[in-house]
Amino acid sequence: MSLNFRALMGASAVAALTAGTAWAETTITVATVNNGDMIRMQGLMDDFNAQHPDIKVDWVTLEENVLRQRVTQDIATNGGQFDVMTIGTYEVPIWAAQDWLVPLEGMPEGYDADDFLPAIAGGLKKDGKLYAAPFYGESSMVMYRKDLMEKAGLEMPDAPTWEFIKQAADAMTDKEAEVYGICLRGKAGWGENMAFLTAMANSYGARWFDEDWQAQFDQPEWKAALDMYMDLMTNDGPPGASTNGFNENLSLFQQGKCGMWIDATVAASFVTNPDDSTVADQVGFALAPDNGLGKRGNWLWAWTLGIPAGSDAPEAAKTFISWATSKGYTELVASKEGWANVPPGTRTSLYENQEYLDAAPFAQMTLESILAADPTAPTVDPVPYTGVQFVAIPEFAGIGTQVGQEFSAALAGQQTVDQALDKAQALTTDEMEAAGY
Repeated sequence: MSLNFRALMGASAVAALTAGTAWAETTITVATVNNGDMIRMQGLMDDFNAQHPDIKVDWVTLEENVLRQRVTQDIATNGGQFDVMTIGTYEVPIWAAQDWLVPLEGMPEGYDADDFLPAIAGGLKKDGKLYAAPFYGESSMVMYRKDLMEKAGLEMPDAPTWEFIKQAADAMTDKEAEVYGICLRGKAGWGENMAFLTAMANSYGARWFDEDWQAQFDQPEWKAALDMYMDLMTNDGPPGASTNGFNENLSLFQQGKCGMWIDATVAASFVTNPDDSTVADQVGFALAPDNGLGKRGNWLWAWTLGIPAGSDAPEAAKTFISWATSKGYTELVASKEGWANVPPGTRTSLYENQEYLDAAPFAQMTLESILAADPTAPTVDPVPYTGVQFVAIPEFAGIGTQVGQEFSAALAGQQTVDQALDKAQALTTDEMEAAGY
């Protein structure tokens, strides 16, 4: 064999080895929402990369409404654009029933799926199988400025009523100083303003549908809830509230411009973080308000990671999910950011960890809020659906978004409450009849 031939063969072997290495690397695309915990995860990817150098992760990070549109379109058409999707408690059981998701079986030893809070994991299973893993779980609660409450001469109860919330919002509002008594979601979307308003309406005795699937927006309970919401936002809310969702209100609260904010419990770590919040040392917490009817205005939700059936790399996707939703990831965040900043609301063991309980003044209120929300009995009067801040039927995403647009338009002053409710009643009735209910 000539030297040149040997050299050529050697070069070929190196090329083949290199090609083999390149072929062995798997790339997965993760679609996620632009919330703080997901952004933090992207900053901690060195840990995953060190453990799994053969898996490359590409991120697609989107605003909440846009994320929902993109992942729903992709999974319904089996598009295969994403290998991991950030989806919620609403989508998981519906999509699992359509065989659109890969069951999370065969997770690594020590993953301990049984450690997930039953209230959270229960909504992510079909036939006993887990179809998405919770990255963080949440309910909603009142976050408030203790200094402004004291200045107003009031004391926040652990379990306030809507009447007290209105009294406190009026007392804390100082529009000249750009301090608003309350900040609430106004941005249209079934998971934006309608998440808040549906939970609020539950506490007023309102329902989306009666037991015969008849729309209920023409009933006095919805009118009472929406009137209170408009009163709060018009008299005590920030300008431009009809375009404010979770992230916009978080920013306002961190800047000291909100006396109270009723929203996701997951926000607690961000409003109490002195690196991000100018009022970090003045934040108190209370349960979501009620109206004396036995239901509080709090929701139940989990942002989860699931694998669409169209993924061509399900094993690599499962490896990523097992890392991101593990006890080890929680410990990683704690080591880098402190225990108060770990993803909350998913594992029982977290709420048995004294280091976390000591570091997170909101931990117990978060757990109580999660456990208080019952998706199987979300309303005062009986309903034919499950879901606290949503109705767990495929048609809800479209109907909820349309109703949210009408309510947001009322908040923007483009129509009255009565007009918004009339339109909500008509469009919901039409859509449900078209769907065969």
